[in-house]
Amino acid sequence: MTSVVSPTPAPATQDERLGFVLVFLSALCWSFGGTVARFIETGDSWTVIFWRSFWAASFLFGFMVWRDGLRGTLSLFRGMGLVGVAVAACLAVCTSSFVVALGHTTVANILLIQAGTPLVAALLSFIFLGERISLSTWIAIFAVIFGVGVMVSDSLGSDTSLIGNGLAVLIVIMFAIVTVLTRRFSNVRMTPAMCLGTALAGAFAASQASGLAVSGQDMGFLFAFGAVTLGLGLALFATGARMIAASYAALLGTFETLLGPVWVWLVHGEVPATRTLIGGAIVLGALMSHILLQFARMSRPQRPGVTGIAGPK
Repeated sequence: MTSVVSPTPAPATQDERLGFVLVFLSALCWSFGGTVARFIETGDSWTVIFWRSFWAASFLFGFMVWRDGLRGTLSLFRGMGLVGVAVAACLAVCTSSFVVALGHTTVANILLIQAGTPLVAALLSFIFLGERISLSTWIAIFAVIFGVGVMVSDSLGSDTSLIGNGLAVLIVIMFAIVTVLTRRFSNVRMTPAMCLGTALAGAFAASQASGLAVSGQDMGFLFAFGAVTLGLGLALFATGARMIAASYAALLGTFETLLGPVWVWLVHGEVPATRTLIGGAIVLGALMSHILLQFARMSRPQRPGVTGIAGPK
């Protein structure tokens, strides 16, 4: 059977337009995570992680049952295999680290460091999958590394800030691994892996928490923190990202990084430090330049390459 490949990209279809909307909405959901978390008064981070994970897993499982039926949902879990378990483990680390990091550094620091995830994924793909990286991508990678260095340089004398920044870097590495695994095993549906990842995070948090009791007000914010900002964001992204190219998804995903610190600034008055703003500008400039370059290249035929996508906190 002979397949015919069009030399020019087809006009955007209705599904592609829907994909753009869904991925943007996922980034919008994730961007409110830090703002909602600042309203939660429960002092034990593990208690927060448990309830956030519980509501996120519940939402994702309900979403899959609504979309695929109970039998189809169970089939998806069976079909994800070991790669799905690996993705779930990485996501469990990501979601847990985000909550703990919020207790040690600013939302702006976390989100701006996470802005480098697509480029770290490109680097890992080059090392482990042998995928070629263009000169522009190498330049962007080193620019991001430099920008992150500027951001964290203001906290070198503070152990607590270094812990928060270190956890943010861990999130970047873990989600970059998720990106590489997803690219390598593109035939595996990852929604059940996302659900399992949140469930694993909740199970581990339950074993570490001093107690699971929270106030009614906190439970309301925890529901929003888990089901809406994380669960709904993951469901929207998993659905929409399948309809559009990865470079478009990466471009839209940066709205989380751009909007997250703004909501915290407006709602809670958490003003980023000067070096955070400078380093963040370098990171975002490098990232946006790289993604916009990939965006422009989509208007002409291109070889398979590395684009990467941004992830949930």
